Amino acid sequence: MAFDYDLDFDYIDFRKNPELYRVGKGEQGVLLVEPYKSEILEHWRFKTPDIAKESSDKIYQMFLDYKEKEDFVGMDMARKFLQMGYTRARRYTNYKGGKKYDEDGNVNERQEDPVKAESAAIFMEKWKLAREDEEYLKQKKAHQEKYG
Repeated sequence: MAFDYDLDFDYIDFRKNPELYRVGKGEQGVLLVEPYKSEILEHWRFKTPDIAKESSDKIYQMFLDYKEKEDFVGMDMARKFLQMGYTRARRYTNYKGGKKYDEDGNVNERQEDPVKAESAAIFMEKWKLAREDEEYLKQKKAHQEKYG
């Protein structure tokens, strides 16, 4: 089921109302779902490989903590932040300043920033661990069967 952007995200606590959460595709809703967004976002960084390692380790540990509490929404949000660490680092790897398009809507020339590429690889490793975690997959299936 698609992520529901029609919800009033300013007032919903998804920890108290997990039935309202929809997984969606990829990173959908990653910057909307509270209180998880606020808990995880403060740790999300990818500027250098050292920063990316610290950040991805922390977010993956949060994933494991949510898993221990059987908090699927938290697990999925941590997974989304790990995925977003990878995709944003890749964007900065390929385009100076992370800007794919210029002011006229034309695609900027691609580059290869090896530092950002390393940051992306660090996030990819943790994202893969999260998205393939057996308990995560079991809880994801159960959540989708129960709530859509």
